[in-house]
Amino acid sequence: MDSETIGFMPAIELAELIRTKKISPVEYMRALLDRITAVEPKVNAFAHLAADQAMEGAKRAEAALMSGARIGRLHGVPATIKDLAITKDMPTQSGSKIFAGHQPTEDTPVVPRLRDEGAIILGKTTTSEFGWTGVSRSPLTGITSNPWKFGYNAGASSAGAGAASAAGYGPLHQGSDGAGSIRMPSHFCGVFGLKPSFGRVPYYPVGVGDLTSHMGPMTRSVADSALMLEVMAGPHFLDYTTLEAGPANYLARLQEGVKGKRIAYSPDLGVARVDPEVADLVKAAVARFTELGAIVEEVPTPWAKEGPELIRFFWSAHMTRLARHLPKWEAEMDPGLVACIKDSENVSVAQYQEMRERKMVYVANIHRWFEDWDFLLTPSVSVAAFPAEKLMPDHWPTHAWDWVMWAEFSYPFNMSWNPAASVPCGFTPAGLPVGLQIVGKRFDDLGVLQASAAFEQVQPWADKRPKL
Repeated sequence: MDSETIGFMPAIELAELIRTKKISPVEYMRALLDRITAVEPKVNAFAHLAADQAMEGAKRAEAALMSGARIGRLHGVPATIKDLAITKDMPTQSGSKIFAGHQPTEDTPVVPRLRDEGAIILGKTTTSEFGWTGVSRSPLTGITSNPWKFGYNAGASSAGAGAASAAGYGPLHQGSDGAGSIRMPSHFCGVFGLKPSFGRVPYYPVGVGDLTSHMGPMTRSVADSALMLEVMAGPHFLDYTTLEAGPANYLARLQEGVKGKRIAYSPDLGVARVDPEVADLVKAAVARFTELGAIVEEVPTPWAKEGPELIRFFWSAHMTRLARHLPKWEAEMDPGLVACIKDSENVSVAQYQEMRERKMVYVANIHRWFEDWDFLLTPSVSVAAFPAEKLMPDHWPTHAWDWVMWAEFSYPFNMSWNPAASVPCGFTPAGLPVGLQIVGKRFDDLGVLQASAAFEQVQPWADKRPKL
C-alpha cells in the first residue's frame, strides 16, 4: 500500500483493518511517517513531530492486538493535537517565541480520551501566535502552507490541523475555535471541521476569552469527525463549563438526512463582504439541500448587525491579557498581535461590562431567531486562500490587525455557542477550496453532522487531493 493511500485512509476504515489484522499498526505508522517526512518541508504543519513516540505507540498497539488485549475504537489510529492544547509529553508553545520549549505537566482532557481508545498522538500542529489570527503563520514556526497552493494561507488558528488533514497526514486532527479557528482552516484547506456546541468537549485550562473557545474535530470525512467527537465529548471535572450529558451516538445516526428540515440561507448575514467566486459556489451548494428534501429559504438575519462592532471590541480586549509580555517580547511577537493588544490598552472595566451587556442581547436574539429554523447556511469564509505573508488579500482593505473583515460568518456562533461546521463545497477557478458553513440550534451537534453527511453524499469531496 503506497504512502498516499495510507495517509488519506479514513479513521473508520483504518481502525477496522487494524482490528481484523489486515494491516499492521507498525507498518502503517512507518509508511505514514515516511510520507510526512517527504511532504512536511513544503507544508510545515507540525510545531513538534513526535515520530519516535508514535512508532513506540504503534509497536504497543501491535503487541496488544496480538495478545488479545482490549481494543479501543481508535486502536492504532494516528491523531494530532494543536499547539494551543497542553500536553505533558510534548511541548506546548502556542506559536510564540515567548513559550518556545515550554513543557506542561498535564494533558488537556481530550488527549487521554483519545489514547484510551487506542489513538496514537503524532505530535503538535502549528497555530498562529496565541491563536490570535486566521492566517497560517507565527513567529515561532513561520508559514504553514496550504497544500493546495504552497505559500498560501491554510487558515488558522488551527493552521497545522487543517494543512495536515488536507496533506494526508493521517485521519484525525484536533482543532480549537475561538472565532472560526476550526472552520476557517477547514474552508481554506478543503476538509471538514466541526465546532461543537460550547461545553460539548472539555477545554482545559478553561479560556479567559469570555467562554468563546470550543474544541472539536477536523477530518476528511463527516463520519471520522462523528467518531472523533464521540471519543472527545462528555463532562470533565476540570472544565466547569462542560455539558452534563455525554455524547450522542453520532456515528450510528449519521445518515438520517434533512428531509423536511427548515433551512435558512444568508449569503452575507447582511454585514459581510464576500468575493463573487466564493458566493457562487456557496449558492450552488445551498441548492443541493432542496434536492435532499429540505425546505430552504433565503432570509434576513437582523441580529447580525451588532456583530462586527462586538467582535472587534472583544477580540482586542481579550488579547490585552498578553500585554504583560510586551516590555520584553514585543520585537519578537507578531506585529498584528501587538497592534491588536494595544488597541484596547485604555478600555475600562465599565466599558467592557457595557459591551458585554450588548453581547448578551445579541446572543439572545440569535437563539430567538433560530426558533424558526433547524439550520442556517452561509459561506464559511468570505475569501479563498491568499498569500500567507499577508493579513488580507490584495483586493481587500488593509488594517493593522483586523483580519476579521473576511471572517464575519464564524464568530457569531462562538458568542452564541451554536454548533457549526465547514463542509467543502467546491473550488475556485484557481483551484482553491471553498467551504459552506452549516449552523445548528444550540446542542444539536447531531443535526449539524447529519446535514453535513447528507451534503457529503450528494457532493463528495474526500476523493479530491492536492498534488504534493
